[in-house]
Amino acid sequence: MPTLRHDAPVFLLDLGDDENRFSPSWLETVHSQLDTVVAYPDPAVLVTVGSGKFYSNGLDLDWLTSNPAKAAQYVADVHELLARVLTLGVHTVAAINGHAFGAGAMLAMAHDFRVMRADRGFFCFPEADINIPFTPGMAALIQGKLTPAAAIASMTTGRRFGGTDARDLGLVDAVAEKPALLEYAADLVRPLAGKDRGTLSAIKTTMFTPAVTALRAK
Repeated sequence: MPTLRHDAPVFLLDLGDDENRFSPSWLETVHSQLDTVVAYPDPAVLVTVGSGKFYSNGLDLDWLTSNPAKAAQYVADVHELLARVLTLGVHTVAAINGHAFGAGAMLAMAHDFRVMRADRGFFCFPEADINIPFTPGMAALIQGKLTPAAAIASMTTGRRFGGTDARDLGLVDAVAEKPALLEYAADLVRPLAGKDRGTLSAIKTTMFTPAVTALRAK
């Protein structure tokens, strides 16, 4: 399950050491950890990472298949996590240590910045190959962060992008070797600690109004 560490001003949210799929308990834990970050009164930034071969494999399809009556609420809960990270009042960076697929890649996309391991892992939106269309909120999130050409290349093909290709397309901002990944990510946001949180959240909400509105639509 996710764990949170703090080395002021950096909060490090470890998403877990397995596939880090979005089970209801996983979502609840992540929200609790974000509550801790939000409640911290001093300057802060947030780095997220996985500790195994995955950053996150996204939706918990096994749970969803076993609980079809709860599908609508589950999707709403996933949307809320994406919207919350997208508009968080501290700067955020995803340190993509391994595979980021589907909603896991969307979670990375919701961060302000993304740094991906150079030598291992794929960044992929597989929806076109697994016959699961993007929800309007998910599509708006991705399109809000990418150029139209990059959105077409990643959203409609199911292509798996390694770190360098992901950087070249604009899916991630930078790549780093595994030993330097976390420090590179932390160094990217550490100088940004201390921004007024209300102002920063308002700026993000305004920048990504279509995505926020679609993700939080009832």
